[in-house]
Amino acid sequence: MFIAGNWKLNCNISEALDLSSSISNILSGKNIQSEVVLFPPYIYLDPIRNIIKDNNISIGAQNCSNHVLGAYTGDISASMLSSIGCEYVIVGHSERRIGKLESNSDIALKANNVINSNMIPIICLGENAKAREEGNALKIIENQLNESIPKNIQNNNFIIAYEPIWAIGSGNIPSLDSINEMFNMIRQWLLNNNIDKDTKILYGGSVNKDNAKELFSCENLGGLLIGGVSLKAREFSEICLIAG
Repeated sequence: MFIAGNWKLNCNISEALDLSSSISNILSGKNIQSEVVLFPPYIYLDPIRNIIKDNNISIGAQNCSNHVLGAYTGDISASMLSSIGCEYVIVGHSERRIGKLESNSDIALKANNVINSNMIPIICLGENAKAREEGNALKIIENQLNESIPKNIQNNNFIIAYEPIWAIGSGNIPSLDSINEMFNMIRQWLLNNNIDKDTKILYGGSVNKDNAKELFSCENLGGLLIGGVSLKAREFSEICLIAG
């Protein structure tokens, strides 16, 4: 399993160091087979990397620029992230698709930059409540797959994260049947595009320790992308332990 903690726009430096230290200490010495990755804000990446580097926890970034270099004030490129030890980058999170008006083509370009910088993109997909209610969720996600996945993608150099927009922060998650239906469609899309059957598919959206066991029973689940609960060291760590 792959367990990712997306901290979003949270924590000052003291809180970030305390949180990463607490997670590291709780998981220290435990027989965890899952890969655990923390995604703090950019400016905390290097100090947190130094805290977790001896405890089999990796770091990743929450986003990157769609530019490689140049006069783009405030942007952070994929190669910059790679140079400080990042292994993963989240691209296409719904909060950026909606709030920053990022298109599928923007996300494909970012994912390609991440791959070219020898990291692994976590490409996020998700439908809104209207699409779900109207029965168009599968169609929306298939279109995002077609347009957000770089054309030169290779086996096992990317991860997909399915996060229904209406579930994020709501406390509600889809039924297991709905998640399995979506995962089966995504898996079939991967097979149709000659992409390895071992490519991970994550679920994200209102994940907590109470629903984690249920989610781990989903067919084709490769792990979890966790938001708010990743800011709670004990609960996040318990999910990592449940995953095994």
